[in-house]
Parts: sequence; C-alpha cells; structure tokens
Amino acid sequence: MPVSDLTTSAQDYLKLIWSATEWSSEPITIGAMAERLGVTPSTVSDGIRKLAKQGLVEHAPYRSIELTPTGREHAVTMVRRHRLLETFLVETLNYRWDEVHDEAEVLEHAVSDTLIDKIDTLLGHPTRDPHGDPIPAADGTPHRPAAGPLAATEPGTNVTITRISDANPDMLRYFAELGLKPDTRLTVLGQRPYADLTNIRIEENGHEIDLGSAAAEAIWVVAA
Repeated sequence: MPVSDLTTSAQDYLKLIWSATEWSSEPITIGAMAERLGVTPSTVSDGIRKLAKQGLVEHAPYRSIELTPTGREHAVTMVRRHRLLETFLVETLNYRWDEVHDEAEVLEHAVSDTLIDKIDTLLGHPTRDPHGDPIPAADGTPHRPAAGPLAATEPGTNVTITRISDANPDMLRYFAELGLKPDTRLTVLGQRPYADLTNIRIEENGHEIDLGSAAAEAIWVVAA
C-alpha cells in the first residue's frame, strides 16, 4: 500500500510517531499524541488500533507505540514531504520560517511523489529544512547531526546552532529578532538552572543574551 492510499489522519499519526522520537529517547504516548493533534485520547486510540490492523504500528495497552518497518517507511515519506515543502516555501516563495509549518501540513497530503522529487531536484537536494531539521533522503536515509540541546551545553563551550524547533511560531519570530538561526555561532557563557536561564554570546556581533529554559531547550547545537 503506497502512503498516498492512507487517510490524512493515518499519515499524520505515522509522521508524529516518528518525529516525536527523532530528537528524544522518550516514547510517545496516546495522551501526548492527542495533545499534539488537538483531538481526544479516545480518538487517537481508535486511530492507533486501525494502524495496528494495517500492520503499520505495534501497540499493547499501557505500552509505547512502535512503528513497524512499513509504518516507518511511510512515516519517513511524510516527514520528507513536509520538510521539502517547508524548504520550497521559504527558498522559492519567500515565506518566513515561522509561516511554513501549517502550509506544509496541508500540502503534504496532496502532493505526489513525482512532485516531491522535482522539488528536491529544483532545490539541489537539501539535507535540512529552514529550521535545521534533517530531510531524509529519497531512500529514507536520515541525516541527523550529532547535536544536543543548548540548555544542556557546558559553560565555556563554543557551538553552532544546527536546529531550532518549529513547534512555536512566536518563538521562531523571537529567535529571528535576536539573530538566532541555524549556522549561528555561539559561546555558552553560563547556565543558571535555578533561574532557568542560559547566558550566551552571539559570536558574529558580540551580543550577550539570556534565554529562558523553553527557548534554550528549543535550540540544538553542535560543537563549533
């Protein structure tokens, strides 16, 4: 069964299950999926049962949700569609990076694999989207960098931003105002866990900034 034969909700469920564990070792739960999708837990439970009958997930009551090999293949296809569309909207249609997530959520269900391949070629086969999230290759190979959250980075470390979570458009606009984006080089000046603050310096302009815990956890970095 090609991914295009799945319902929109099935495509969304598979993509969310895969994406939720891309940057975290914690398995996703029915409750977390319901919160992310804006539906009730019973709705998600029904959807997961249908996916299990189709051989796309494995889930026992009160246990984690796991993708089967076929489910993973479909999930990666949807992630690839989403991130290529986001990249296309920013680089070709001049969308801002805080505008593209919802647009891509709609378009990813309508495009064909042929169109996605043509967009990929047009863009020069990018390996990450505007937020730094890795774009899987056509064969499903991921390109995840060896990155960690800024909030967990030791003081005195020189780092480069590799990824910024796109979960909150307001936060993306805030980061844009500060000049924080993928490839920005930083020095971590201090971590103040009891104040929930991370103090950084942007190397390009020397500006020092205090970031709250939510902001610092949304930024992923690699050693410079």
